[in-house]
Amino acid sequence: MPNIKVGIIGGAGYTGGELIRILLNHWSAEIIFVHSKSNAGNYLHQVHNDLLGEGELKFSSEINNNIDVLFLCAGHGAAKKFLQENDIDESIKIIDLSHDFRLSHSSQIHTRYFVYGLPELNRDKIRGAQNISNPGCFATAIQLGLLPLAKSGLLKDVYTTGITGSTGAGQGLSETSHFSWRANNIQPYKTFTHQHMDETGESLHQLQTNGKIEINFIPWRGDFARGIFVSSQMPCDWKLQDLYQLYKDYYQDHPFTFLSDETISMKQVVNTNKCIIQLEKTENKLVVHSAIDNLVKGASGQAVQNMNLMFGLDETEGLKLKATGF
Repeated sequence: MPNIKVGIIGGAGYTGGELIRILLNHWSAEIIFVHSKSNAGNYLHQVHNDLLGEGELKFSSEINNNIDVLFLCAGHGAAKKFLQENDIDESIKIIDLSHDFRLSHSSQIHTRYFVYGLPELNRDKIRGAQNISNPGCFATAIQLGLLPLAKSGLLKDVYTTGITGSTGAGQGLSETSHFSWRANNIQPYKTFTHQHMDETGESLHQLQTNGKIEINFIPWRGDFARGIFVSSQMPCDWKLQDLYQLYKDYYQDHPFTFLSDETISMKQVVNTNKCIIQLEKTENKLVVHSAIDNLVKGASGQAVQNMNLMFGLDETEGLKLKATGF
């Protein structure tokens, strides 16, 4: 029988919809309400039409405190405002999927302190946390590619490119999210200024405390719906076989991050909570490729992974998902 009662704020968007899909098939979780002012009274499947046949739950305009955990899938800035305007019982655990509480200087509101929810970095802290700030999607992909290097003090100047699907921009329409713009097209954006770089820097410095780490990041908008593929390059004198061992040792107890001996592709991870990493080396130049699904490991799947840890469940519960690749 399910024993974790769940509430969701902002359930009409991409991350909210993905979270609902995962939780409907989670053995230990029961969705009590999905809040959406604009869709109150509508069935979930009227907004997320793939949920037709998955129950008769409706969106609610009411907030119920008779829950164990509350997921905030509201837009950036809206999560903080929601907690300021609503009386959420202190006993309720909160997992926020926005960037409102990710940085150390913004990780507290009232008496609530938010732990940065990257399990491959903070798993023990997450287990004892009352509130979690879920990492950003690009930040997750970049960090998982670099954490073992940071632990060994090998990072200094890193040059990173990454491409993401249109769902990373959210459901609100803009010129660059229309199909007619995205089709047969790519574009760089927020060159060296992407908002995920601050949280990435904090996490890497958590492991590599000495010396400055410079991440030079260029993100790209891609001609596909979901997924992220990141390539980070840097100087490195270590032998490739030693780097492989470094990564295998770091991730040996983490069930969703894998090192591949072969060339990787994005379809290996789309629709899963996995991150797959590949290393390439020429002379003293190292390239680290990492791929994730921006809506799962980069958002809702990682949020459920954090919920599992917070409630003492198996970390993989509800997250053994089939990739779109075949």
